[in-house]
Amino acid sequence: MNIIAIDIGNTTITAGLFLNDIEAGMEKVSGDNIEELTEVLTNHWQRVPIANASKDKTKRDGIIVVASVKPQWMEIVKKIVKEKLGEKILEIGVGKDIPLPMELEVDQPEQVGVDRVMAAYAAYSVVETAVIVADFGTAVTIDFVDERGVFMGGTILPGFNISADALNRHTASLPKIGKVKAPEKPFGRNTEEAINNGLYFAALGGLEMITRLYAEHLGRWPQTIVTGGNMEIIKSGCDFADTFVEDLVVKGIVLTYKKYLGEKE
Repeated sequence: MNIIAIDIGNTTITAGLFLNDIEAGMEKVSGDNIEELTEVLTNHWQRVPIANASKDKTKRDGIIVVASVKPQWMEIVKKIVKEKLGEKILEIGVGKDIPLPMELEVDQPEQVGVDRVMAAYAAYSVVETAVIVADFGTAVTIDFVDERGVFMGGTILPGFNISADALNRHTASLPKIGKVKAPEKPFGRNTEEAINNGLYFAALGGLEMITRLYAEHLGRWPQTIVTGGNMEIIKSGCDFADTFVEDLVVKGIVLTYKKYLGEKE
């Protein structure tokens, strides 16, 4: 099976190419950079083999599947795929082309970010038991899937950049720091270090506390999987997480499409 799986997030678009079910490319680009996005999608699509049944040898044997949390970027991707590739996409979500792959035991399923569900489904598909999925991106989401594979909900925290920007905007003297990094010491020796350490340890502390609360609800300590663009920043200080997985949402998109195909047969 040949798939281009596209995760449209709040900060970046990640496009994964899978040829014969094997990852063959993973690219990240801003949805605001239309030229680069077009190049990435075109290059991925040109690597998809021509379908054997294609009479004029132009039809490629692949599918493009998208999960999006940013409608304006979704429209850009649709336009590129239609005008440059001559194809259409399949979108995952409530009321979309492909339904969500798991039950959501929440008040308003249609309001849950599809990226959260994709990551949760990918994690559960591997561990096949209760699991906690933490995604450190623009926002930090920490979600819980029970033993049945039901998405039970989660928590949403501001990501590093949002928190840093808020401190700068809503105080008179605090500067806007750059990229958060793992601290060398627990205490900051200047204002920038103090902000960096505060954001870093707040994220780790939040994850540890929420994980503990989920574990108490379950009655045992479930596996914890961490993903997201800022995953590497917290990895060195997060010894209580079991697994760190890059591009978990993209992997969830592929698994969701396969489940959809299986249920259609």
